[in-house]
Amino acid sequence: MEHRFFRLITEGAEFEIAGSARGNPDALFDRKLKPKSRIRIFDVSIYLTNVRQMPELRFYVAYVVMSAGDRQVIYPRIFYKDLSLVWRSASHFTYLGDDIWVGKGDVRFDEEDGHETVESIEATTDLPLEIQSALESLLPEKSKRAAGGSGILELVLKQSPEDRVEPYRDFVEPRQKAQSNPRNLINGNQPVATFKKPGEPESLWIRKGFEPDFSDGVIERRTSRSTLYGGKLNRFRVLSVNKKIQYYFIAGTKHVWIIPPQATTTGLSSYGVRTIDVVADDDLFIPGYEYHHYEETANGTELYSQIPEGFAGEACPYDDAKADASPWLNRIPLIREFKRKVLRGKADLRVVILPESSSQ
Repeated sequence: MEHRFFRLITEGAEFEIAGSARGNPDALFDRKLKPKSRIRIFDVSIYLTNVRQMPELRFYVAYVVMSAGDRQVIYPRIFYKDLSLVWRSASHFTYLGDDIWVGKGDVRFDEEDGHETVESIEATTDLPLEIQSALESLLPEKSKRAAGGSGILELVLKQSPEDRVEPYRDFVEPRQKAQSNPRNLINGNQPVATFKKPGEPESLWIRKGFEPDFSDGVIERRTSRSTLYGGKLNRFRVLSVNKKIQYYFIAGTKHVWIIPPQATTTGLSSYGVRTIDVVADDDLFIPGYEYHHYEETANGTELYSQIPEGFAGEACPYDDAKADASPWLNRIPLIREFKRKVLRGKADLRVVILPESSSQ
């Protein structure tokens, strides 16, 4: 795999690096960040190092290879595993004291109590659902310890000031270009799913045609394991009825949750992510365990929770900053239908071939 990658460089492929290794890709290879595997998706090749581990982050250095006119460009990126168990591409990063904060893509601006607020749209960094299982399958066995990752993010990613949430131009501009054509937009960039009554899971509404096709749209089923969720997890990729979007369900022994849906478009940015969004209510995509804890603020001790009010279950046995979100999830009609038709039913689980991946 290394030979194939370095042949690209010999043949004239150029690096574009956002971090401190800009102009000096050997700084990456000096840290033994040579590719060991490859994933091919659409017309993009992604070369991956062995996984690295930090206290805050498990990640690959990914070399995204794309054509730019008559030349090949190599974009080093950081692909990391989020707490919701979805693989993402970090847009930038910063240090918050001794902690690391990883940029979560594009943002939305709002106003609260007369002040403008900025909120990350985290799904804009979700890597294509088509390669989620491939990324998971390349993780080392539990008995094999991953090498450390200290100091690598600086080499690869642009380091932002502490107060910057917004990503930089190289992340935003491909999205703006793709979305400037109204024909590219999914449902006119209007929500395909929302709760008509906030805080009431049974009030879920889905635009006709965009509901998952549990009859014959289940196109992928794979398994993985998670200590947090008590062992085996089943992962399902499901097309919508109109085939314009796709869903990703994760089912464990106790929890079922949904990763934000994606378009079935094939355009990717140099970060390896789709440039076209699927807009839907965030409360539909709460993971099995979500943040729910008290923290000290300027106004005293306050509850910080990403679980709808009144639906937080027991504290997570592995992380007391999180609580069980199943009281909310189990009442969502879409999850109930998934359990009935797919987990307990006889949905047609057609076998699909994952995007090309290989390892040394």
